[in-house]
Amino acid sequence: MPVAEPSFPRGTAITEVKAEVDFDSHEKKNGESISQLRMMVFGKLQHTPAQQLPGKYLALDCEMVGVGIGGVESSLARVSLVNYYGAVQLDEFVRQRERVVDYRTQWSGIRETDMIKAKPFEEVQARVAEMLKDRILVGHAVFNDLKALLLSHPRSHTRDTQYHAGKHKLLNTKYPALRNLVKQELDVTIQGGEHSSVTDARATMAVYRLHRKEWEKDMRPVSEHGSSSRKRKQLDAGDDEGARDAQRNKFPGGGRKGVSSGLSTVVIRGSRSGSGGGEKSKWWKELGGSGKSKGSMRL
Repeated sequence: MPVAEPSFPRGTAITEVKAEVDFDSHEKKNGESISQLRMMVFGKLQHTPAQQLPGKYLALDCEMVGVGIGGVESSLARVSLVNYYGAVQLDEFVRQRERVVDYRTQWSGIRETDMIKAKPFEEVQARVAEMLKDRILVGHAVFNDLKALLLSHPRSHTRDTQYHAGKHKLLNTKYPALRNLVKQELDVTIQGGEHSSVTDARATMAVYRLHRKEWEKDMRPVSEHGSSSRKRKQLDAGDDEGARDAQRNKFPGGGRKGVSSGLSTVVIRGSRSGSGGGEKSKWWKELGGSGKSKGSMRL
């Protein structure tokens, strides 16, 4: 693939890029060219028209600024999405509703002048939500980015490089930092100075691509005919917000099929539930009445 003229994201040290150019172009791991992935991280690849399309996978990264007393509260200030090949799909600054106390430029790379072209939060949020719909979301500790965006994404469509790297013990920690993971897996340095959410998103996608085949084995979708109790536990645990919403929409009462509220279930003993009418069919009037139990209430 031809290499474009260097156009380095803000926060990328030139010494890092010069060192990167000399890497062995034939080095491969798990079918991926390490050299190509390194160039992708620094935005040095020229993409074909097909490689510029969103595709199936999108990597997300966000930058924050400080608001509130002392600037200790974080506020979403920049959102970046790149595709499988590192092509930028979205890179927007977010307009602040509160006065920014600390732009955290040494880490976020954001300056006051960047807010001139910033978009309203609702507009950026809607664009991200639309782009992520039905796609695989790749991110590093991506729940933090989703929380900042006030969005959720189905677990079955989420690939968190921090989670998978910790599970497979790529580093000697359960929650490896992205810069350490990239340094070990690709032997390049990111976040050496000011951060760039575009560079971080590309680096996250590069790490995912390097281990995609192995990590995909961790993702085992629940069968449509699988255990209903297992599905219920997953929904209750919030594993898949989208599936939970679908469950609510399927049964307007808010509970399981055949149960109006999901809080209780009436269990009928005998064959009266199948009777056609008359006084005997009104079995509920006899609940808790005579000594002969006509049914029971299970909470």
